[in-house]
Amino acid sequence: MAKKRPQTKAAAPQLKDGEVPVVGAREPCPCGSGRRYKACHGRAASHAVTELVQRPFEGLAGECDWVALRELVPAATVELTLKGGLPEGVPSVTLATVLPMAWPALRRDDGSVLLGLQNDTPSGDISRDLADTLTRALTAEPGTPVAAQRVDPQGPRLQDLLDPAAAFEPAVHSGFEFWVPDSENATPEVSASLERANAAAIPTVRLTSVDSSYWCETPEKNHLRWVMPHAEERLLDALARLHAAGTSSLGEGTRLVGSFRAHGLTVPVWDLPSSMTAEECEKPAAAFAERLAAALADESPLTPEERRARGGLTNRQVTLS
Repeated sequence: MAKKRPQTKAAAPQLKDGEVPVVGAREPCPCGSGRRYKACHGRAASHAVTELVQRPFEGLAGECDWVALRELVPAATVELTLKGGLPEGVPSVTLATVLPMAWPALRRDDGSVLLGLQNDTPSGDISRDLADTLTRALTAEPGTPVAAQRVDPQGPRLQDLLDPAAAFEPAVHSGFEFWVPDSENATPEVSASLERANAAAIPTVRLTSVDSSYWCETPEKNHLRWVMPHAEERLLDALARLHAAGTSSLGEGTRLVGSFRAHGLTVPVWDLPSSMTAEECEKPAAAFAERLAAALADESPLTPEERRARGGLTNRQVTLS
């Protein structure tokens, strides 16, 4: 008997890398290779999704305030301006630090969109995650929240969606009443949720004399947290010069205690007396900004005292992201 020839399947058309859509990890790869997605194009996609973007808000207007609202400020909102304007049926798009039930986004009954900033994100690029959520929120049914999902590693980022020329002006709130259009007539359940959220919020005020600086009140002492755009090494040198010279404070009873690292930027932190209000920080902060500018312009080598001061500041850094 003649041997049967093995049957061969027609080869699936091969797609170029840029044409391969994202599918489930165990599904056949859409490129036509016959392998599972996770063993084929999913490898590169997985790497792109998990690779950490150090400065996700770089290039956006108000990068320092984006970082502050993501990590430091409990309750705040910002009106966002999209490239090309708003889609039909969407009267506004508002960035919010936190939304009810930790929703990534919410399309309100009137069609407006709220985009949450402080949520866990599925990839290493917060900007791409937020852009994906925003894109889906713009077409969601009014009155519905938007859930998180795995993002396309080739999808748009916030830098692709937002108008870079538009101002980024945070409005800091004392509570989360912005969650609902009419908080006074909210249901008992919503009112209870608002009460719990408001009780946990630390009173915070954005200074007006300097950029991206936030005063906050805690039970034992107050603090000033100032997100700065300067390169970390250069900023630490400048802070060390001021610290060694005894000019790094914001006045009597205040002290530069260290800094945070957050999304590629440095956030110096001062301890303040519990009696020092945000308004009382305005003039000292403006004066410090002038001293800092002079220190940043100084390119001479650090003295031994300045190097010791720099070492102390470095040891008191805390990384938030």
